[in-house]
Amino acid sequence: MSEITGQTGLRNGATAVVNESYSFACMRCGHGWEQSYEIEHHMDGEGREFVMYVADGQVVPSPLSRPTCPNCDNHVVRIMRPGRVASVRDAVHQQHRVPPAGPVEVPSVPADGAAAKEPHHWHLADLLHVFQRRAS
Repeated sequence: MSEITGQTGLRNGATAVVNESYSFACMRCGHGWEQSYEIEHHMDGEGREFVMYVADGQVVPSPLSRPTCPNCDNHVVRIMRPGRVASVRDAVHQQHRVPPAGPVEVPSVPADGAAAKEPHHWHLADLLHVFQRRAS
């Protein structure tokens, strides 16, 4: 989920940058999305550490504090490990795939043209006969 990058590419006085990705799912509308963040670690003027979340080059609020669905603006959002939304989308895509064309099976018809035998209808007596005693 997270990966610490080297000291190259640090900007704005960051002491370290951690890359994290998350999957999100809105519990209201069902919208799912994934987002990667660069988490920049900084020191303020008094020596206290703070972090800044950067997504797509923009400083954004922490996705862990109060995530918002971009589809319906709801805040009841489930946060998951990265790749979860993509794996569900792939599974749904596989389900809706059209099967390849091929031969079609045709039910067999008796050669003499006789009507197909009706399926057996079970009765309670058919099921209970195993419990009946036989006279010996």
